[in-house]
Amino acid sequence: MILCSAMALMGAMWQSNPSTAEAQPLTGTQPLTMEGDLAAQMVADIGRFFAHELEAAVEQRAQHWKRDFSSHDSYVASVAPNREQFMKMIGVVDRREAVEMHLMGTVSQPALVGEGTGYQIFAVRWNVLKGVEGEGLLLEPDGEAAANIVALPDCDWTPEILVGLTPGIPEGAQFAQRLAENGVRVLVPLLVNRQETYSGNPEIRMTNQPHREFIYRAAYEMGRHIIGYEVQKVLAAVDWFSHSKPNIPVGVVGYGEGGLVAFYAAAADTRIDAVGVSGYFQRREGLWREPIYRNVWGLLCEFGDAEIASLIAPRTLVIEACPHPEVDGPPPVSADRSGGAAPGALTTPPLESVEAEVERARQLTAPLQPATSLALVKSDQTGSDGMLTALLKGLSLGNRLRPAASPPKHFRQSFDPDERLKRQYDQLVEHTQYLMREAEFRRVEFWAKADASSVEGWERSSRWYREYLWDEVIGRSPAATSPVNPRTRRIYETPKFTGYEVVLDVYSDVFAYGILLVPKDIRADDRRPVVVCQHGLEGRPQDVANPEVDHEAYHQYACKLAERGFVTYAPQNPYIGGDDFRVLVRKGHPLKQSLYSIIVRQHERTLEWLASLSFIDPKRIAFYGLSYGGKAAMRIPSLLEGYCLSICSADYNEWIWKNVSTRHRYSYMFTGEYDMFEFDLGNTFNYAELSWLICPRPFMVERGHHDGVAPDEWVAYEYAKTQRHYDLLGIGARTEMEVFNGPHTINGVGTFEFLHRHLNWPTP
Repeated sequence: MILCSAMALMGAMWQSNPSTAEAQPLTGTQPLTMEGDLAAQMVADIGRFFAHELEAAVEQRAQHWKRDFSSHDSYVASVAPNREQFMKMIGVVDRREAVEMHLMGTVSQPALVGEGTGYQIFAVRWNVLKGVEGEGLLLEPDGEAAANIVALPDCDWTPEILVGLTPGIPEGAQFAQRLAENGVRVLVPLLVNRQETYSGNPEIRMTNQPHREFIYRAAYEMGRHIIGYEVQKVLAAVDWFSHSKPNIPVGVVGYGEGGLVAFYAAAADTRIDAVGVSGYFQRREGLWREPIYRNVWGLLCEFGDAEIASLIAPRTLVIEACPHPEVDGPPPVSADRSGGAAPGALTTPPLESVEAEVERARQLTAPLQPATSLALVKSDQTGSDGMLTALLKGLSLGNRLRPAASPPKHFRQSFDPDERLKRQYDQLVEHTQYLMREAEFRRVEFWAKADASSVEGWERSSRWYREYLWDEVIGRSPAATSPVNPRTRRIYETPKFTGYEVVLDVYSDVFAYGILLVPKDIRADDRRPVVVCQHGLEGRPQDVANPEVDHEAYHQYACKLAERGFVTYAPQNPYIGGDDFRVLVRKGHPLKQSLYSIIVRQHERTLEWLASLSFIDPKRIAFYGLSYGGKAAMRIPSLLEGYCLSICSADYNEWIWKNVSTRHRYSYMFTGEYDMFEFDLGNTFNYAELSWLICPRPFMVERGHHDGVAPDEWVAYEYAKTQRHYDLLGIGARTEMEVFNGPHTINGVGTFEFLHRHLNWPTP
């Protein structure tokens, strides 16, 4: 929920135009001289930090590899851990079903749908996962097949287009039929396309998200991926090939999105002897600019395209440098479709980018030469004779490609490809919903090693889970590298407190920023408790700490707490600026970092500085956040034990349902907040489990009946697990939930009492 208003801009004016008298620094700090919109500067600086990290990742990948070039078998064994990690990243983690290939025909519409020179074309489907099938066309040669190949079109092409049964691409690009004409059995799967026809729920909201993004969102939260689903379909086909004709070679080839899937499938499965990748391969450091359904958590830490190619070595890899699919962005918003799709485009890279990455791949596998077969073919369209010849050679089928024959005959009287697309789309969406329903059981398994027999046992055994959350879900940015270097200036003066803007350094190009309110009645020997008051989405510290602003959601709660004698600090978190900050998420995720990776380091630095102040008790620093600040209240204190308690306001709920459900109007599946999805969170941490990492420290939930974040029932259901956990440890008094008759706002009644009680500060 967006919490911005004209009042926030008023706060920014205080920030940028302090008078000389007001601008005096806090004792022990340097004067703050930065001007302008510090929040926007923070976001821009983090963008530069991530850009540097993306470039540095290329050289840092070597630390993840231990290649053994002593023999081909030794090499394959040495990269097996990398292959396993790669498969986890793309969500290829489910055991496939025993596969059967089925002809799809009826009395009125036989499975035989076409015929070409030396082959027949059948409509087929094959089982893959629980409730998930592949569908497409099977091109069977008239004689004994010389090889088996999965041929993958770009996702916006149907199998019929690639085979030549229907128009759509030049005949020279129809590489599936060319392969079939050379005596190869060819399976052409359907890939989910980039249209938005079915994205949404007509009972709730239809969106402009491409089908691939809609599936990606739900799958990502559950540790799966649209890429992984389609790789699984290819590998299920390889299963069938291996069972039906085990002694002939297997290849995959694809263009555009099909090139991506073919490339990843060959990297995942050593049974694939040769792969052709057309219109995809290049330097991948610009992944954040591509459509979000290509985003892979942590990919670029360990894998560029060259490293993925090294998983295929010493098998044959043919790269075809040709025009890529051109995608300007998601489908447009329309009268019957809301916005919300993530920006992202595809374009043809410079040839130099392809050549440079191919050269890197060659260098990575150079000791395997000359056995390693890595070919670069340049063409003005996909499916060139050069690529197909090199692919067939890699399958030991010689060096000659037969001349192209006439297009195949199409036997279907009528056929609606959208019906097949909807089946495939619905199956993948339903699989994500199945995973969501199973998630609570997976989390029970994940937490099985935690010791809840005592507070001491819990503190000891939960440390592993805290580290896992930081490393595998939130992502760990480097520790601060710059001195704190606090700079401040006085901006508020009231009868009860003085307010200071504060800037602290984290890295050379990243700072932390906020507003400190210091009560005026502090004595020389006082050590006051602190409440860190965190704003929500699109918010600013001024929204909560400016005595001249009464924001409808925050109600000056930092000021009111300061008037009660608490020191308060209102940090600027970088979730501000619309897509400007969401781009940071896109840059961070391939680096196995998130926006919270940086936020945690900023708060770590903030805690360090607050603890150094002579009038603060470092053991009594609390966190209290609303909305997006409530998300922060669940994550930051889970990782940083310097916060002695946490209050989550207007956010706590059944978080996995909120991110994955396609049946509830509260779900982020239907909104523009594509930054919400955290890889594999559903199987590891819901909000209850995050609260368990705050435990045994005090924890509270503040909830308004009319808060549109989620229904009361979701909040109560999830919080019951928090309360039970504290109760069973014998510390039930350390957690509570206040429900009030109000909206998405700070209520400041029970929470203030909670702060006074657990921070041991007298109530006025």
